[in-house]
This record gives sequence, structure tokens and C-alpha cells, in this order.
Amino acid sequence: MTANAKATRAAGRSGDKLTVADVCADLGISRRTFYEWRAKGTGPRCIPLPNGELRVRRSEYERWLEAREAAAI
Repeated sequence: MTANAKATRAAGRSGDKLTVADVCADLGISRRTFYEWRAKGTGPRCIPLPNGELRVRRSEYERWLEAREAAAI
């Protein structure tokens, strides 16, 4: 596999996962709020990476948002 093919493949995989910064920016919240929600178990499910960073699957984020909308009705 060429280097370009590997880069394209990696970009495609990472596109379905969001960083904590992505989620915070989308919601207009601070990182502190995100981590407070996470500690309380009310935030979206995260994938911990070996380096300690977190990722959120886009599908999980959308499911989590829809659940919040349904609860608000």
C-alpha cells in the first residue's frame, strides 16, 4: 500500500470520530463541562485512545443528541 493510500484510508476512518474539542465546539461548551458530564455518566460514550485522548463516534454523538432532544420534549 502506498503512503497516499494509507493517508487516505486513515483520513476516512478518523472522519467518523470526533475529538473532545469537536464536540465542545459543536455544543458551545467548555472542556470542563464535557469532562463533568463524562464523570457523571451523562455525556456521550467515548473511546479512550492509548495516548489518553478521547474520541466520540459520530453515530454515538448523534444518538446522544437525539436522546437529549427526546428528553426535553
